Amino acid sequence: MSFGKNLQTLRKKNQLSQESLADMLGVSRQAVSKWELDEGYPEVDKLLILSKKLNVSLDSLLLGENTPTVSENGKPSDTIRIISPNEGMIINASKVTRSQQYKCGKNSPKYALYASDGHNTSFSQNTLLAWYRNLDDITREIAEIQNALNAGTASYTLQYSVKCKQNLFRTIED
Repeated sequence: MSFGKNLQTLRKKNQLSQESLADMLGVSRQAVSKWELDEGYPEVDKLLILSKKLNVSLDSLLLGENTPTVSENGKPSDTIRIISPNEGMIINASKVTRSQQYKCGKNSPKYALYASDGHNTSFSQNTLLAWYRNLDDITREIAEIQNALNAGTASYTLQYSVKCKQNLFRTIED
């Protein structure tokens, strides 16, 4: 489910009009309408307020409700093979997370995507999957990974990442 459709569903579930939701957030009704039509996204501070007002996690707000996937043997699957062509990597993951925005040079990526097995153990490790120019690209990538996982897709190839080169002190777009 897209962010816009999910927002519309949650708004209606909470018996809010576009105008009343806009008033809560300090934005215009047209802004809420654009979000629901997937013509834009709210700023991060607005997402936090939306999450609180609609009583859902940020994951649920951005990605929709999590539904279990089923593997070929009919048992629930919580992993997906992610192919990162720019980093030359294939990894099985059950959880992806994004970094905070990096404050770096003009030609440097602003966000990184990490994958893990999702187990909260002292041996759990996050693996760098890819770099992204902006929040929209990484948010869209995470949503599509979640959609693939929900659909039971065995693998997903990253689509919005950027090719980078690294030197000793920084990462820049190639």
